[in-house]
Amino acid sequence: MLRVLLDTNVLISALISKGKPRTLLRQAYKNKFMLILSIEILNEFINVASREYFQEYVDEREIAEFTRALASLAHFIIIKSNFEVIKEDPDNDIVLRTAYDGKAEYIVTGDKHLLALKEFRELKIITIGEMLELLQNK
Repeated sequence: MLRVLLDTNVLISALISKGKPRTLLRQAYKNKFMLILSIEILNEFINVASREYFQEYVDEREIAEFTRALASLAHFIIIKSNFEVIKEDPDNDIVLRTAYDGKAEYIVTGDKHLLALKEFRELKIITIGEMLELLQNK
């Protein structure tokens, strides 16, 4: 089974809208891929989702339910690596470390710094649309 990390921006989009991000997350529920996460990424998701900006889209109950669903679905990784790659946005290194330590094959993101890498230590870094297309062709 494919091992895939969904970046925080993809998870937030899946939470607040019914488009491609949510469609992609549903594929994990259908066992089309294994969702790889770390507690650090889950905590970042909760922090971002709880910001005032998102209150017009979701309430605390919806965030809590979504978080519980993610926690039960995901395969959690303990981050052991400590490399620094993305100088412009060091917070993205957590994504790379989680994916690398979790032996993910893909990182799915909308983040321009991660997408600019295209690949990192055999990890492919792709968009939501590219991942949906890949899953459709499997």
